[in-house]
Amino acid sequence: MTTPDDGLLIRPSDRIFVAGHRGMAGSAICRALQRKGYAHILTATRQELDLEDAVAVRAWFEANRPEVVVLAAAKVGGIYANDTYPADFLLQNLKIQNNVIESAWRCGTRRLLFLGSSCIYPRACPQPIKEEYLLTGPLEPTNEWYAIAKIAGVKLCQALRQQYGFDAISLMPTNLYGPGDNYHPTHSHVMAALIRRFHEAREAVAPSVTCWGTGTPLREFLHADDLGEACVHTLEHYSPDPAEPVQHLNVGTGVDLTIKELAELVARTVGYTGEILWDASKPDGTSKKQLDVSRLSDVGWTAKIKLDQGILDAYRAFRDLNHET
Repeated sequence: MTTPDDGLLIRPSDRIFVAGHRGMAGSAICRALQRKGYAHILTATRQELDLEDAVAVRAWFEANRPEVVVLAAAKVGGIYANDTYPADFLLQNLKIQNNVIESAWRCGTRRLLFLGSSCIYPRACPQPIKEEYLLTGPLEPTNEWYAIAKIAGVKLCQALRQQYGFDAISLMPTNLYGPGDNYHPTHSHVMAALIRRFHEAREAVAPSVTCWGTGTPLREFLHADDLGEACVHTLEHYSPDPAEPVQHLNVGTGVDLTIKELAELVARTVGYTGEILWDASKPDGTSKKQLDVSRLSDVGWTAKIKLDQGILDAYRAFRDLNHET
């Protein structure tokens, strides 16, 4: 693969397709690309292009011929959604991934970035989680269907690189939050769910808020704009040798906290002063999921947005979404 004189693996003149540009990750990637001067960003809404339709995806790629593709589109959700709709999470994500990755490869895309998830790793991983722990043990049951789909995407990128020399890379972000998040009452991730719950409790002057689980699991959180910057950086700088056994990179802060500590921090940010209760009959998920981010650090990138500032930013975005002041 040839590179420009500055050594970067993508160019400002490249036509870059961001699949899933309206989502939290995709919109952050678009913002990061724009900040770095990439002006030729291709997007398509769900109405314009159904990524689950293989024929439509292939036709779009034939017509538009992007040089670079970022696959940030996925069916996502929290514990409840994953546990309730296992077939949907597996089928829809497999269709999206296979259609986009195969069409990119067959239509001459030079470089592709696939976004996975830290849930691909076994439930009982040593901590912090290294990339080589993939496929070394059973998955967390509450999100195994989504995880299996994402593992398939990682391995498809690796197989295409190994067999055909297709320059596909994969990033595994930790728990994301920030502008563009989904604040659905039951289908959202933990950060968005807590922001909405404490905001509504403050507005209603509720004496208490009940959260799922025991509050003891440890989780790591990454602001979406940090992820966007990480994606652009790795597109510019990271291309592993096909012979390397590990072809993907973890993306996170390398710092975690308990869900109880997170709930208290969100409550303070929102301004809720009532009691926080815990429903231990609800699932906790895996007890700890902290990523080892040393490989990405070696590529030259580390997270910059502190959690307290990031939560404030996410809360402001939530209020703007609901037209509140």
